[in-house]
Amino acid sequence: MRLDVVTIFPEYLEPLNVSLVGKARARGQLGVHVHDLREWTYDRHSTVDDTPYGGGPGMVMKTEPWGEALDEILASGYEAGAHAPALVVPTPSGRPFTQELAVELSERPWLIFTPARYEGIDRRVIDEYAARMPVHEVSIGDYVLAGGEAAVLVMTEAVARLLPGVLGNAESHRDDSFAPGAMANLLEGPVYTKPPLWRGRGVPDVLLSGHHGKIARWRRDEAFRRTALHRPDLIERCDPSAFDKKDREILSILGWAPSPDGRFWRRPEAVEE
Repeated sequence: MRLDVVTIFPEYLEPLNVSLVGKARARGQLGVHVHDLREWTYDRHSTVDDTPYGGGPGMVMKTEPWGEALDEILASGYEAGAHAPALVVPTPSGRPFTQELAVELSERPWLIFTPARYEGIDRRVIDEYAARMPVHEVSIGDYVLAGGEAAVLVMTEAVARLLPGVLGNAESHRDDSFAPGAMANLLEGPVYTKPPLWRGRGVPDVLLSGHHGKIARWRRDEAFRRTALHRPDLIERCDPSAFDKKDREILSILGWAPSPDGRFWRRPEAVEE
């Protein structure tokens, strides 16, 4: 996979040189190219923003530097053998970044990130490149940052760890919270390691039993418990056909009941554990 990031703060992307992403880069599994947007400015102040049409506070990032930067990056990428680019625009007004979207992006060979500052990028830039390639306007949460670089770091790590060979154990991400399949719309439960007793606190007996079926069931039950406590909205969105008899039993214990359409809702008398 090739990743390009265009920013006015290239130093903000230094964490891409460490941890799993840095190792993937060193092994050649991930090609990361960070570009300074100001290289495509021509005035002595390297201006990348201007006042917004229609008035209002804040500044808007200009079309010209972004257009020239993206055109040059696309041309150099194609020359280097890259293909099928997609533009990823971090913005609080975008669609939520989810594990499902991370999986979708991990299957693309080339991603170009455009972290903005100020009030964002002139809309015509997004519309221009949407006519040439898929564009994903993505939000990492319901809050506003000073710029999109932190969001790029979040998305890059979420995507990179899904690439073949990046994780030491290829099975590691299959039991993650939100992972497609059995963990879709569920949070991962608690985890434990050695020693078996620490400060008077033990490990659940089932995890020491060696009984794989019981362990799997315990982990799924704990996923339901944690999801019901922290993200009940996820259970409301779950596909009921994905629940087996044991799933329905634990949901009932946790205070959930099926509605006429089969989906689960929390009974008013349910008490949080």
